[in-house]
Amino acid sequence: MSTTSPLTPPLRPTAALFAFARDIKLAHSVFALPFALASAWLVSRIQAVSWSQVGWIVVAMVGARSSAMGFNRIVDRRIDAANPRTRDREIPSGRLPLGMAWAVTLFATVIFAGAAWMLNPLCLALSPVALLVLWGYSLTKRFTALCHLVLGLALGLAPIAVWIGLTGTVGASALVLGGAVTTWVAGFDVLYSLQDREFDTKIGLRSLPVALGEAGALVASALLHLCTVALLFLLPTTALLAWPYLVGVGIITAVLVYEHWLIRPGDLSRLDRAFFALNGWISLGFLAAVLVASL
Repeated sequence: MSTTSPLTPPLRPTAALFAFARDIKLAHSVFALPFALASAWLVSRIQAVSWSQVGWIVVAMVGARSSAMGFNRIVDRRIDAANPRTRDREIPSGRLPLGMAWAVTLFATVIFAGAAWMLNPLCLALSPVALLVLWGYSLTKRFTALCHLVLGLALGLAPIAVWIGLTGTVGASALVLGGAVTTWVAGFDVLYSLQDREFDTKIGLRSLPVALGEAGALVASALLHLCTVALLFLLPTTALLAWPYLVGVGIITAVLVYEHWLIRPGDLSRLDRAFFALNGWISLGFLAAVLVASL
């Protein structure tokens, strides 16, 4: 299947770069970045953390996500072209040339590796493992309904990688944070994939909505988010956090409950609101709760 359209002229290089940023939804780095920064903040309570290290963490996060999303858009371009929901994305529509997409994706990969090297040699040595998970997610829906957990792991590695990057070790707090992010992302990815259930079933892609149906997928998502809440409440057992943290997690729990209330079997009309707005506030709210509780 062709990924270009004779009716849509390719963009110029500069415009193509901006198109790539739009296509990978660069602004959605907000989902995992606050958890990575929270991990850095917790490390700063036991050892010195410089502003330059924080800067390299941000660069590494943005580079890693851009690389992963670029690869996703490239390998899924034919699937996206066949899906009415995604056929207008930059690569399937022909506005973003495939070569340009590869160039920017590889550039983002180099940026990620460079930032990892600036943190410490162990971080650089482990960066291929992170890339294996980040890129590998895009292929998992072709053979397993548990692809959502792989995506969750890809983002859940962020607070763990930050801890390694700053200390050279893995702390209990990082593992708890990583687990919370993994189940949180997997849970909302299950919700997001509901809108493609019929299409995925038709062409043979795997997902929990395909395997369990709409109602079953909603239950699976709720159970994953229940694990998220449990892990967030567990965090104070690994790091000294005052009572405002528990208040913050209570609010996050209420937001997650509201998110699931918005989406009903047979009615996905409020899915975008639940996915984008609410989850963005959850990650930012978590960082705020950690900061306030440890000042």
